[in-house]
Amino acid sequence: MNDEQLLRYSRHLLLEDIDVEGQEKLLQAHVVIVGAGGLGSAAAPYLAAAGVGKITLVDHDVVELTNLQRQIMHCESMVGKSKVHSGKQFLGRLNSSIQVDIVQEKITNDLLAKLLPSVNVVLDCTDNFKTRQLINAACVHHQTPLVSGSALRFDGQVAVFDPRVPSSPCYACIFSPEEEFEEVSCSSMGIFSPLVGIIGAIQAAQALQVMIGFGESLLGRMLLWNARTTQIDQIKIARNPDCPVCASKRI
Repeated sequence: MNDEQLLRYSRHLLLEDIDVEGQEKLLQAHVVIVGAGGLGSAAAPYLAAAGVGKITLVDHDVVELTNLQRQIMHCESMVGKSKVHSGKQFLGRLNSSIQVDIVQEKITNDLLAKLLPSVNVVLDCTDNFKTRQLINAACVHHQTPLVSGSALRFDGQVAVFDPRVPSSPCYACIFSPEEEFEEVSCSSMGIFSPLVGIIGAIQAAQALQVMIGFGESLLGRMLLWNARTTQIDQIKIARNPDCPVCASKRI
């Protein structure tokens, strides 16, 4: 690190769990964030501020007025413009020393196959069940850690799935891709504005833990946040030995 970086990240360097070695890992890291909406708007700025060297934002959507209630990377002047371009501008103002790549496309197997070989962690900040399954399957295939978050109405959840760890479940171990789930969205159900900030920030914290390698991440656990009661719960999640996605990948 140069002198400017030593000063900029000095509060991280004071933490024994991070120190210079941990910060160097972040500066060399590449994170993919799928979804530049509510969750991505909270997670991406903290990862940029923390000094993650390369962030790739993936989202096909444009900023709408209804997004501004919670998607804090975007502002009124960006309504009608792409979320990834808006996000890149925001992150560039926050930390001009990092690299922010953008992909204004719907996530596909081909796109994930192109991105994941060079990625340290993927953050799933989407709101679509099929997309989550697609991201999970690609992360299992490429042995890439996944930090999954979701938020709706007053309820949010976060979990970490790491295919490099033999005991780790994957997303499909809990929510089978063979089952039918009714798709629900913020546009029809509503969402409490700070909820996505809380869940997205936790996703960022989990990603930093995974990249640096300190403490205990939410591997094998799912954190549940109820914003109505201000209650936090955790449930243990186990690997499904018959999982249609990850069982065949186990050594």
